[in-house]
Amino acid sequence: MQQNNHSTPSRRIPSIAYFLFLTRWLQLPLYFGLVLAQCVYVFHFWVELSDLIGAVLGNQSALQHILDTVTIKGADRPEKLTETAIMLVVLGLIDVVMISNLLIMVIIGGYETFVSRMNLEGHPDQPEWLSHVNASVLKVKLATAIIGISSIHLLKTFINAAAYDEKTLIAQTGIHLAFLLSAIAIAYCDRLISQVDRHPEA
Repeated sequence: MQQNNHSTPSRRIPSIAYFLFLTRWLQLPLYFGLVLAQCVYVFHFWVELSDLIGAVLGNQSALQHILDTVTIKGADRPEKLTETAIMLVVLGLIDVVMISNLLIMVIIGGYETFVSRMNLEGHPDQPEWLSHVNASVLKVKLATAIIGISSIHLLKTFINAAAYDEKTLIAQTGIHLAFLLSAIAIAYCDRLISQVDRHPEA
């Protein structure tokens, strides 16, 4: 009985194509640069957190640094650590965490999508979103993360609304809405492309 071999014969990749394919590794230093940026954010987070704890415990130097951080130009400077000041510092810490999450998505998702597979299947610490990440999913997740970061900045502005003029408040709200509409448009376009891929024309 004759056995048919349906395997695709191996073809030699043209030299120019192979060279262009190798250029994807030029992105590697960029991701290492983002890792260094992540380290800077970690350091900034701990500096702000230590100052907050020190201010609560009565450290005057830490208190002055916190008040300098949360005081908006043109607003009255508080003389002590108020609930509003604590809230603004905590929102700043949350902002750092969300930007850090954004960096992780860009570093890991970008490397997995555009450079090389990480082969993390079955690893207990594999991020849930990484199992189905592609360029479209990555764009939607990044847009969602940016909306979250913009929301934190907008909330910080509204807490200190008295220190801003009406044009600034309207402008920041409009920018946030623009981010929101852009994310909706990206998700909608991705959904349309997915439907076309699942139901190609005959």
